[in-house]
Amino acid sequence: MSCRPAAVLRLSLKDNPLKIQHALPVWSIAAPVIAWLLIIADMFFAPGNFGAVYTIIQVAVLFASVLAAVFHAEVIAHKVGEPYGTLVLAVAVTAIEVALIVSLMIAGGPATSGLARDTVFAAVMIILNGMLGICLLAGAGRHGEQTFQLSGVSTALATLAAISVLTMVLPNYTTTTPGPIYSASQLGFIALVSIVLYGTFVLVQTVRHRDYFLPDAATGDEDLHAPPPSTKMTISSAALLLACLSSVVLLAKLLAPTLEAAVLAMGAPKTLVGIIIAAVVLLPEGIAAFHAARANRLQTSLNLALGSALASIGLTIPAVAIVSLMTGWTLSLGIDVKSTVLLLLSLIVATLSLGTGRTTVMQGTVHLVIFAVYLFTAIVP
Repeated sequence: MSCRPAAVLRLSLKDNPLKIQHALPVWSIAAPVIAWLLIIADMFFAPGNFGAVYTIIQVAVLFASVLAAVFHAEVIAHKVGEPYGTLVLAVAVTAIEVALIVSLMIAGGPATSGLARDTVFAAVMIILNGMLGICLLAGAGRHGEQTFQLSGVSTALATLAAISVLTMVLPNYTTTTPGPIYSASQLGFIALVSIVLYGTFVLVQTVRHRDYFLPDAATGDEDLHAPPPSTKMTISSAALLLACLSSVVLLAKLLAPTLEAAVLAMGAPKTLVGIIIAAVVLLPEGIAAFHAARANRLQTSLNLALGSALASIGLTIPAVAIVSLMTGWTLSLGIDVKSTVLLLLSLIVATLSLGTGRTTVMQGTVHLVIFAVYLFTAIVP
């Protein structure tokens, strides 16, 4: 899976149970430590010997690590300020997600040609409809009408539309090679284009037009003026954030066979496994975006959501393209017709629902309905 840009996640205690304190709470340190102990234990013992109780423990620790990751991201965001705060969580999650995809591709060989496409598409649909819909509905449900800077969101949507269509739709219509794939030269060029689009967006967000992505100070809360954490605390949180995110991805990978067996037992398609894993990996950003929307800082929430989608494509596609070109394996990027319709519908609706700078519960409901359709058609294609 995020750039997943800009805005700080400093929320009041009423809106955020993960409120930053003067010292790191014990649970935020214990969660990644226990998670890594479980991962190490799995390396030396057969997972099947532990039974259902051990699986439940893994799931509980996974979600504890997600909450810890959100907490440490907030500490860092409070220290570095906007618009760099949410970039930390976005890039960290995506970098680990890319590493996981690349490692699975190398281990699985040519059979994993569609892994990157499926993961990226699932991430984009979850973010554009699930994450965005929940945030808009939760924020508007509590505060009525919410506002944000249209210039920043429009920039993100334009970039996302271009990079999504170029990487996941256009391969179906090129003629140099048959099927939903690019030729070697085309793949290299698209990888370069993805880097250019994403890199330019990050430059615009953090340097050239940073003010486009800053939330309205009038919608902030008392923690906006709280003193930032110490440098030592920030460095500790940075290390623990990486530990948390790595453990989330690895635990999700360890739980994948059990999840796959459960999905197949229900008679659902195997693609549902990828959707669930993508949702788990995106949980830290989703929780952070939800808290921001509930605290009436929709700009922060949108920066996280749209930035996550951009980072997911902008960093993943170039990485897997390099692996494909180096190994000579075919990389299948084009999505099918049903997925294309859902992707284009999502982009159009997002452009319309975020095209006025104001949102209500209606926009959130529309995005959640599309997300429900996406999930339903994934189970009943």
